[in-house]
Amino acid sequence: MTAREALIRAYDVGLDLVEISPNAVPPVCKILDYGKYKYEQQKKANEARKKQKVVEIKEIKVRPNIDDHDYDVKMRQMKTFISEGDKVKVTLRFRGREMAHQDLGAKVLERIRNELTETTKVEQFPRMENRQMIMVLAPK
Repeated sequence: MTAREALIRAYDVGLDLVEISPNAVPPVCKILDYGKYKYEQQKKANEARKKQKVVEIKEIKVRPNIDDHDYDVKMRQMKTFISEGDKVKVTLRFRGREMAHQDLGAKVLERIRNELTETTKVEQFPRMENRQMIMVLAPK
């Protein structure tokens, strides 16, 4: 029907003529209460905002000569972060003469990566930044 006829029908019923999809040919309109329609759209948007998960980056700091028990504690932390859907940034800091043995640090990061291969993917491979080596892991 024409726009004029639709407006007259909406006015007779005491409601508004709301354009639902303007890009369609011809445009689709509905006769309904505009205030109620706007309220429902706002509720849908709020529900969608509540349901979305914000991915955070959690940081775990390790050292090149980390002890076995400390390593296990850090691994447990990483696994909980990943199971919650967060990314994990593993920072391996070198102090003093440890800079001469960067291969030890690379081995620690490689060990972490190998233990978490089934649950994570490497988003950023290990690389040096000043006196620290950084690797980022994301859940699969």
